[in-house]
Amino acid sequence: MPRPSGFEPQHPQRLAALRAYAILDTPPERAFDEIAEMAAQACGTPMAHITFIDADRQWIKAAAGHAPRAMPLASGFCTEAMRTDGILILPDLTAEPDRAGNARVTGEPHLRFYAGVALVTPDGWVIGTLCVLDREPRTLSDQQVFVLKALARAVMTQLESRRTEAALRSNAERHRSLFAIIDAGFCFVELIFAADGRPVDYRFLEVNPAFETQTGLHDVVGRTMRELVPGHEQHWFDLYGQVARTGEPVRFEQAAAELGRWYDVHAYRVDGPMRNRVAILFNDITERRRSEMALQAREAELRLVADAMPVLIAFIDRNRVYQFANAAYETWTGQAAADVIGRTVADLLGPEAFEARRSAIERALAGEEVRHEWTWTFPDGESRTADTRYLPRRGPDGQVDGFYVFAHDISERKRAEGLLRSRADRLEAQVAAQTRDRDRVWTLSPVLKLVSDRDGRVQSVNPSWSRALGWSEAETLGRAALDFVADPEREAARAALRPLCEDRRVEDVELACVTHSGDRRRVLWTVVPEDGLFYGFGRDITEQRQAEEALRQSQKLEAIGQLTGGVAHDFNNLLTIIRSSMEFLRRPDLAEERRRRYLDAVSDTVDRAAKLTGQLLAFARRQALKPQVFDICARLRSIADMLDSVTGARIRVTIDLPDTPRYVRADESQFETALINMAVNARDAMDGEGGLTLRLDADRPMPPIRGHAGARGPFAAVRVSDTGAGIPAPDLGRIFEPFFTTKEVGKGTGLGLSQVIGFAKQSGGDIDVASAVGGGTTFTLYLPQVAAPAMVEAGRDVQPEIEPQRGLCILVVEDNLGVGRFCTQILEDLGHAPVWTKSAEEALAELDSTPDRFDVVFSDVVMPGMGGFALARQLQTTRPDLPVVLTSGYSHVLAKDDAHGFALVRKPYSAEQLAQVLYEAAKRRSAPKPLHSVADGAARD
Repeated sequence: MPRPSGFEPQHPQRLAALRAYAILDTPPERAFDEIAEMAAQACGTPMAHITFIDADRQWIKAAAGHAPRAMPLASGFCTEAMRTDGILILPDLTAEPDRAGNARVTGEPHLRFYAGVALVTPDGWVIGTLCVLDREPRTLSDQQVFVLKALARAVMTQLESRRTEAALRSNAERHRSLFAIIDAGFCFVELIFAADGRPVDYRFLEVNPAFETQTGLHDVVGRTMRELVPGHEQHWFDLYGQVARTGEPVRFEQAAAELGRWYDVHAYRVDGPMRNRVAILFNDITERRRSEMALQAREAELRLVADAMPVLIAFIDRNRVYQFANAAYETWTGQAAADVIGRTVADLLGPEAFEARRSAIERALAGEEVRHEWTWTFPDGESRTADTRYLPRRGPDGQVDGFYVFAHDISERKRAEGLLRSRADRLEAQVAAQTRDRDRVWTLSPVLKLVSDRDGRVQSVNPSWSRALGWSEAETLGRAALDFVADPEREAARAALRPLCEDRRVEDVELACVTHSGDRRRVLWTVVPEDGLFYGFGRDITEQRQAEEALRQSQKLEAIGQLTGGVAHDFNNLLTIIRSSMEFLRRPDLAEERRRRYLDAVSDTVDRAAKLTGQLLAFARRQALKPQVFDICARLRSIADMLDSVTGARIRVTIDLPDTPRYVRADESQFETALINMAVNARDAMDGEGGLTLRLDADRPMPPIRGHAGARGPFAAVRVSDTGAGIPAPDLGRIFEPFFTTKEVGKGTGLGLSQVIGFAKQSGGDIDVASAVGGGTTFTLYLPQVAAPAMVEAGRDVQPEIEPQRGLCILVVEDNLGVGRFCTQILEDLGHAPVWTKSAEEALAELDSTPDRFDVVFSDVVMPGMGGFALARQLQTTRPDLPVVLTSGYSHVLAKDDAHGFALVRKPYSAEQLAQVLYEAAKRRSAPKPLHSVADGAARD
């Protein structure tokens, strides 16, 4: 390539070309030294230089016969050589007046002869010279000129090679770094083919760090896939074998059943066709696939629901084209839903019907909800009335991209309305008759009936009130209705009846009512607000409750066996009510009375669900324990005596205990229940005949169990061993799961061992199991061992004060948005001033910014990052004067730590419960703070 004319030392492109080789100021390199020596020998000169010209200096990379490494730019003759095409030869420097005064001639090394060839880059930039020097005048032969030019080209070849090697090293390091840091799994494998050419396995040659995360396989290099996963599907080997044979890369998504995952895979051949090597880049897409399948199932479910509804449902885009239609279109139009999709409204309805609806359609596309009654002609020719709603839909950009159509056939309703109007006269007469009947019902009904004003003052009672409670009408009227409720239940009654202030009915409130003689009767009340009054209807269930209590005592054992099925049944019933109610509530034409009824049904059902959850937690022993210190040896001896009646006469119960007492701190009744559960399982495993051994090993560490870290202890290890059939390996990992059982239906609940592990974990221990089919089973229960007690632990029950307090500034810490909003609303309604933060970290920042603002901290326990328990512990150290109240539906931390020392409100909680606990916590402050303005306003409300 021809080089640019002339030579400019400071030309930026020339300097860039020079620095691209990274040669300046580098140590000597033998390759360049040898070229300089060959140049001196070939030309018969004592000196030779390889020189590179920087912006303001000459730097000598290699020198033969002369030591200097750098010199000024004007020194010597290399810059002249760089301006010369071919070679510059100066036979006698002293004979040329303009060169004789050069510092290199007059001083060291006293040059007389110079010959130099420019070093030119492939792009034509001159970056230096290869020159030969002598202290005597001389010249070069043609052959020497040829050699000198060839050696100059060799210098450039060496520079290019040096730069290429550096680039390769950089690329290799970059690729290795990329190989290590990418999140995708990556591996090189070598395919293994059978004699018939069929791929049967592959060996891992190299994997990246993400490989283990993406596959769950460890230490794979040098091992084969069949060795690691014997059941790996053959189609994987066939795909990779095809890539190795043909060299054609593949990209696919496939399930690896043995690994329990889905993968997105890109595979291609490397190292040529004879090496059978394939590079595989893959990503675990299991969650995405599950989400896609769930979405497909959800869409199918929604389609099924839409098709099952008699309402005509569709979605029409901005071009007035149907994008969705349900099965009802076939009834309404005679055309299947599949035939409707893709057609325009005008095409489907016809020009006349479309023109009648055009204005409504344009309003809907403009963002307005439209409701209208249209006449619709069905395929059978019958004309019917449709209540039609157009609901606009907005896309991600906020613009209306179409509208939904909901059309309900209201022809029968219209006919009914006409029929009702025709019967209006007859109804007036019937109303009069019903009024007389109502008076008779009031007088003769066995139900207690009471009417009060909004302040709770009794306005009227029926005769059943006097018959049941003994209070005459004169003794009742004008008094507060709560005066007739037993004093211990009045606060609960106020809480239960509070919805009446919001004009919501209250149902099934059971209260103890005081009779005229001082006795108490259990009455189940339903109270309905209407026209500014409260109408109460009570059913005396005293005898019923007494009978139920007697029956409950006789059915406790049967109820335990039925609880599991009952919980599932009840939850399904509750969910059925909620789901059915929500479906009806979505209907636009739902009457207000029915809407209230469905809302009340949902509210009541949620209350029952919360109650049911609490019952299930209690049965599963996930509630807070009541630990105490006891001698476990003495307790085991007592339990062993009792087990004879549990296991039967054909099972021999033996014990192996230390001679001296050993003490543990745990819930004694739960410990007994756990031992009985394990003994019952052992009895069933031995089919009622064999040996059961209880053994205690004290002062032991707890080993790692099921992947959980062990602990030094000391622990007391209670071993329960049987001679039964053993537990199959596939079931061994599931035996502690709630409701898992291998027994026949009706012979096991699957909750026994889940109670045992729950008790062990809550007590600070664990349970291990060892079993072999045909060789029996040993359960080992580890409980923390403690020193002998100095005295019996005192109870901590304290009678709470019932005293309201308002005006507290409360820091609320709740990460759930819905609960946070609801909690702050409750506190404001109670007259407090809440400040809501969404994390413990945000709460600490708020306390740092305004340290004297808050009276109480009210925090959820389970939150991302720092939990509520850790926050409370930190504030206990840094702000001992600031009370902390915790709340949780269930927290393993609170269930485990029975002595955490903080006030606790369990979810779901009532406003009264919250108010009482906050009041108790705030009393601990040394001096009350002034009321805050927000709280003042709330208190006045």
